[in-house]
Amino acid sequence: MKVTVWAEVRPSEDIEKVKQAVLNIVSPTVLNIEDMGDKTYIVATAASYRALLKMRELIRKQEIEDSARLVLTRGLVSENKIVIHVHKQAAYVGHLSFVTEEKESPLGPITIIIETNKPRQLIDWLAPRTVRGQRVYEVEPPEDP
Repeated sequence: MKVTVWAEVRPSEDIEKVKQAVLNIVSPTVLNIEDMGDKTYIVATAASYRALLKMRELIRKQEIEDSARLVLTRGLVSENKIVIHVHKQAAYVGHLSFVTEEKESPLGPITIIIETNKPRQLIDWLAPRTVRGQRVYEVEPPEDP
């Protein structure tokens, strides 16, 4: 499994606040600040589902399993890659809010790319199905070989 997180740091933003926004939703093993021409990015990476434990907890705490499941499923861009976008300002205050429209996050979203051989199991683990607000099942986290 590979988790990669990108967040652009706009000129009007404090780089430490953008970094905190990223760290409020994921736990990377590596976090770098990268200058790419006229843009600066926070780039975080990890090689385990453990990097997504904070996101999983936020999904449960906010009781948004169904909407998270829908966003994750729609983010399945290939047989082994999920791409989702999270509202940067909401993440900074510890809230998980998915971005589904291009201009929905005025300062740009946090982009999360998850590569795994078991994307459906990952979705089931992050956001299990619910009926009337109750989780129908729990699954083990996917550890790729």
